[in-house]
Amino acid sequence: MQKILIVDDEIMMQKIASKVLSTKYEIVCASSGAEAIKIFETEKPDMVLSDLMMPEMDGYELHRILQEKTSGAVPIMFMTADDSDESESHGFEIGAADYIRKPLKADILMRRVSNILENLDKVQNLQQAADIDTMTGLLNKAAATREMEKICAKSGGVFLMIDLDSFKLVNDIHGHAMGDKILIAFSEILRHITQESDLVGRMGGDEFVAFCQNVNSEKAVANKTKYLNEKITDVAKKLMGENMNIPLGVSIGAVFVPHCGTDFADIFKKADSALYKIKQNGKHGYSIFNDEEKDTETLEIPTDITQILGERNIVGAYVVDFEAFKIIYRHAVRMVTAYRKDVQLLTINVDTDDESIADEIIELAKFNLRVSDCIAHSGKNKILILLPETKENELNFMKLKLSAKISTSKNLSKYKIAFEVKKL
Repeated sequence: MQKILIVDDEIMMQKIASKVLSTKYEIVCASSGAEAIKIFETEKPDMVLSDLMMPEMDGYELHRILQEKTSGAVPIMFMTADDSDESESHGFEIGAADYIRKPLKADILMRRVSNILENLDKVQNLQQAADIDTMTGLLNKAAATREMEKICAKSGGVFLMIDLDSFKLVNDIHGHAMGDKILIAFSEILRHITQESDLVGRMGGDEFVAFCQNVNSEKAVANKTKYLNEKITDVAKKLMGENMNIPLGVSIGAVFVPHCGTDFADIFKKADSALYKIKQNGKHGYSIFNDEEKDTETLEIPTDITQILGERNIVGAYVVDFEAFKIIYRHAVRMVTAYRKDVQLLTINVDTDDESIADEIIELAKFNLRVSDCIAHSGKNKILILLPETKENELNFMKLKLSAKISTSKNLSKYKIAFEVKKL
């Protein structure tokens, strides 16, 4: 039931208006502007019906203060015995929803109040529709950004930037209709790790965000990440079959608020930085941004150096940038020279200048090669793969496997792929 705050210094007028409106609305009353402000903050009415001329604080001043507290979101209608057009005109100028003269007529009062609240419902419904992502029912990018700015400024908790790993392969192999089903299912899974007071939004594509209030431990983030990864795999197999071999999963960049700040733009950048780390370190996991991190030159090394050097989650072949690949390649050459190891360099050339196609092949290769293999992007259309402990027959098998995967990919099959092999 919608709630109306009636403000009038005459108790009799409160009773008259209350009697008329209480048949359809919940009513609260105040006898002064100061009292109305206190009641407004606790009762949060949908509308205010206020006398215009009151001692100490008139209706105009009350309206101004309430607008400041609500950004003008709650409509106010003035009541007055003044029959001059000047006061009515001024009331509308400052943003009043309506204006009614005393003595009050029951049918006119009810009709005008109903019109105001019905219009308010329409505006709120339109606003809600504009805020919702139509596919998932979550907040869309604009609404999520707006609401995250508010909640980060005033609440404590954890902001999560959430990315679906390997989602593009779903669209490429099974089509966009199946991709939409996965996104809808994932949005439902996200709702299970959040409370009603939390915020969850879709930023576009396979990127989501969430703010979980009063969550301040890494264990909670770890549990949520584990749950999301388990459930998305279960759902994917139900939708695409038990033989589904797409490495769907979830990567999360987390930032604790207010520990790492309260400005959402800054928090978003920090979460993006944390997400990038987990994306480069095996995916299917989480990374928490640490505002106190130092450069490795000044970092105090803990007793167990492997905590810094080791990977948190090892999944698929090792994907690195070209500069890192050069270092790994040079070390492999030394290993071959010293220990006569079998190491192969496999180069994949793609007949296109579209770098995103090479990126797709890297993603596909990552989950069809060994965890000991190393992959990097070189130029627009070249992929380098370092294969340690690989004999010629094993190399041929890997080439056939990759060729088969590429040729059956809806998005990749139209491109010419050429393999080159060099033994170190």
